Amino acid sequence: MPLSQVEIQKVKHINDVDSATSYLFSQIAPSKALQDALTYSQKAHKDQFRKSGEPYIVHPILVAGIVASITNDESMAISALLHDIVEDTPASIEEIHEHFGGDVAHLVDGLTKIVNIRDAELVSSSSDDKLVVSALSFRKMLLASIEDVRVLVVKLCDRLHNMLTLDALAEHKQIRIAEETLVVYSPIAHRLGISSLKNILEDLSFSYLFKEEKQIIDNYLDVNYHSIEMKLDEFKRSIQILLVKNGFCEDDIEIVSRIKHRYSIYLKMQRKGVGIDEVLDLLAVRILAKDAVKCYNILGLIHLHFQPLSSRFKDYIAVPKDNGYQTIHTSVFYETAIFEVQIRTFEMHKTAELGVAAHWKYKSGGNNIKLDWLNNLSYQKESVEDFYSLIKNDLYSEDIVVFSPTGEAFTLPRGAVALDYAYAVHSEVGNKALSCLINKTKSSLLQELGNGDIVKITLSNAIITRCSWIDAVKTSRAKSNMRLNCNARIKEINTKYSISIIATAMSLNHSRVEEWLEANHCETPFNISSDSEYFRNVIHKYTTDISKNNRFKRFLSRHRFKLKSNVVNGIEVFSVNNISEVVYDYCCHPKHGDEIMAFLEKGKAHIHHKMCKSAIKKLKAHEPMLFVRWEKQSVYKYSLIASLHNEKGALAKFLTYLVKLNIDINSIELGKEQDNHIKYCELEFESHESDIHKLKTHLEQKIKVIHLVRADDAYKN
Repeated sequence: MPLSQVEIQKVKHINDVDSATSYLFSQIAPSKALQDALTYSQKAHKDQFRKSGEPYIVHPILVAGIVASITNDESMAISALLHDIVEDTPASIEEIHEHFGGDVAHLVDGLTKIVNIRDAELVSSSSDDKLVVSALSFRKMLLASIEDVRVLVVKLCDRLHNMLTLDALAEHKQIRIAEETLVVYSPIAHRLGISSLKNILEDLSFSYLFKEEKQIIDNYLDVNYHSIEMKLDEFKRSIQILLVKNGFCEDDIEIVSRIKHRYSIYLKMQRKGVGIDEVLDLLAVRILAKDAVKCYNILGLIHLHFQPLSSRFKDYIAVPKDNGYQTIHTSVFYETAIFEVQIRTFEMHKTAELGVAAHWKYKSGGNNIKLDWLNNLSYQKESVEDFYSLIKNDLYSEDIVVFSPTGEAFTLPRGAVALDYAYAVHSEVGNKALSCLINKTKSSLLQELGNGDIVKITLSNAIITRCSWIDAVKTSRAKSNMRLNCNARIKEINTKYSISIIATAMSLNHSRVEEWLEANHCETPFNISSDSEYFRNVIHKYTTDISKNNRFKRFLSRHRFKLKSNVVNGIEVFSVNNISEVVYDYCCHPKHGDEIMAFLEKGKAHIHHKMCKSAIKKLKAHEPMLFVRWEKQSVYKYSLIASLHNEKGALAKFLTYLVKLNIDINSIELGKEQDNHIKYCELEFESHESDIHKLKTHLEQKIKVIHLVRADDAYKN
């Protein structure tokens, strides 16, 4: 099974050959082939030492041990023992082939190739150039050239041990290696579905790259450790009692809890622009069952007994991710907190933690793992996750009455939280609510209120925007005020962004652009950053205005302000210069559809989430910026099952009709003829029509539609 934090710490502190060897053979049986490889590697690395002073051979032995902990492939463990041989010793691939066979030689050759690609593609650690650009090129080359996915798995384990021993290096090298890990290796672990390695690599990198931010998160978790553990234990017990009460045998299920890993917490804070106490899926419980049907039974019981949170339901069992990940995700209210609940089978859990390493047949990718992306890569765009909102509406909920400290009564709907009460008192109280006391006990602002509770709100000096809490409050007054605050924050960011993109496009300083916008009574400058036509018009008007002044004629003759539109990796960029590449920095990495902005660096557009703190700092520093937006989707994929009368030419007529509708057919399959002379026809096709209801109406003019769904969004019907 995957490495635990305890195992990781154990490996981190092993620094002698005997302990390393003992760890290796605790993970895999000491076969003759493995022992021969160990002896061979020890001889090859004799008299070599790492920066820490320990014998170099300790490193390949521990890498082999980590490999063996996640897969029983002996060839991979042997190749891990030999992975630095060709690069660092006189030994050759031919010699390894002769001693250990073609399979091991093939893997070692692939691992050696990675070193060569890295040297060719990656910016030197002594360079001031930003690593993220060259690291992305390295990742492209790596994925495009490695033929056997097992090579990548071994390399990930090698990188994990390097990260565990990073303290021995100088600080600037620690930063470069951590950046490289976050931009190159962690995404590869994610694509291979090995979440256990991905999470560990991310957290290790995070500890070197964002020390202050990590300290804030660690301090919060340390201070609240006992409270968190009690909440998790109590929630786990309540689920256990619920499931056993409803016929589940304790031996057939397993319930485990977890706190979201550090880097994931940080990313959520960056993307949402929130504090750690606003991260809704900080606490999670995972329920393992024997089969998929039981997973759905458990889901039903969870939703019937705990209030689900709007828009936080994802069914990856019915629609697995490309990396084979299958789990049902939902979030529910329980007592004083919100919990994420993950439900999967034991086999799905193995795949989720180990990805391709959980399966013997790497080339085919096991049962659900799809490795087509190795041949057809989209390097920059993250996969768009499909969301399905499942809201449990209680139409007949009773009201409750709560009281202010002075005895004033407030009527709220059942399920309302302390923040709902704050907004009921006054919108300013809700906007500035910092913490609360319920019945003289310090509580969360998301604590559900009971009938007769006495609530006291502590205020901050400024408005606190809580964009991720909108779905957690119950009353429309709270929701609308919170949305107004979030929109105001976005508007403020967009205004500064608009000034920056104009200043960059026209090579002007910000104060001049700001003065001109005010002088021309531009009431909606924030729209410039989202409306390309408006952006063009503003630049044209500015150019026209300054052309009337003779002092600026030479300026205009030297500068041309013709905006060009260009689509790069799913991002549409408007610029007066040529943009060669779109880059997603590792500080926030927005998902498709998120609010984004871009900074211009050396001809490249660096994309950030608008709520990203790093981006806000750049924005305030007036760094050059570009107008960007997500490329609009123009083609939609559909799956159709229709009944077709078994008469001569029926299929041909229907296909001709589809051509008239400008539909592009990807695949077609005819079912067996039925007794009533009807055939079932199954098609996968693409259409420019986004409205599925309109499309269905057109299709039903010629054929009986049995089933029609959007293939690129399984929950739109």
